[in-house]
Amino acid sequence: AGVMAAWWRGTRALLLDVSGVLYDSGGDGGGAPIAGSVEAVRKIKASGLKLRFCTNETQATREKFVQKLQGFGFDISVDEVTAPAPAACRVLRERSLRPHLLVHDDVMPEFAEIDRTNPNCVVIGDAADNFTYANLNEAFRVLIGLQNPVLISLGRGRYYKETDGLKLDVGAYMKALEYACDVQAEIVGKPAKMFFESALAELGVQPQQAIMIGDDIVNDVGGAQRCGMRAVQVRTGKYRPSDENHPQVKPDAYVDNLAEAVDLILQQL
Repeated sequence: AGVMAAWWRGTRALLLDVSGVLYDSGGDGGGAPIAGSVEAVRKIKASGLKLRFCTNETQATREKFVQKLQGFGFDISVDEVTAPAPAACRVLRERSLRPHLLVHDDVMPEFAEIDRTNPNCVVIGDAADNFTYANLNEAFRVLIGLQNPVLISLGRGRYYKETDGLKLDVGAYMKALEYACDVQAEIVGKPAKMFFESALAELGVQPQQAIMIGDDIVNDVGGAQRCGMRAVQVRTGKYRPSDENHPQVKPDAYVDNLAEAVDLILQQL
């Protein structure tokens, strides 16, 4: 109550992180929806608030990813999803870059139209089991052989939560290549400003009219706040109690889950 109560005022749009907010992924490509989230998305849509699903998911094409969520009962379509792979393709085209791809096999179709001959950059995503020594070393060799090495990362997450526990994310491998090649990665997924700004542009709202809801204190909450949005931390997904003492990032609010956040936000309408 009191001062804190104002965080949801004047909201016109919601940006939802997906993994850890809508569902917990599973290693077999399965997973499980988080209690109350399917209904929460239904309520948002019924309310007339604008909605965007913001994911750093790079283990599947948006089509496959959306199919999985629809299978869990979520009302979601591909054109409502802001994701790193299409953003990376835009960057590659604008700068005439030909990538060596160190990504998950299942996200490869997103890069189908991109010229990959004689690579002049590396694109790294959450390659999961493709993060072998041989594959990392191959990416390293491409980068180290370039006059002006360019490393594009589809995110910088440290880890994420699957139904059977925590998993290393792309950020750990991005750092390895940065260190080995003395190069600074360019990040196209969360928490990059460009990522949130394109989601806001797609919604047609100003940052102060939007609230980001996420489980990742640095990439979801911190990233959104740096763009002038309010951001709420859910206590689901990879959330850990120590997040509440984060030295840099202070969420506008903590909620137990998406359902609680949505109920608070819809009170104002």
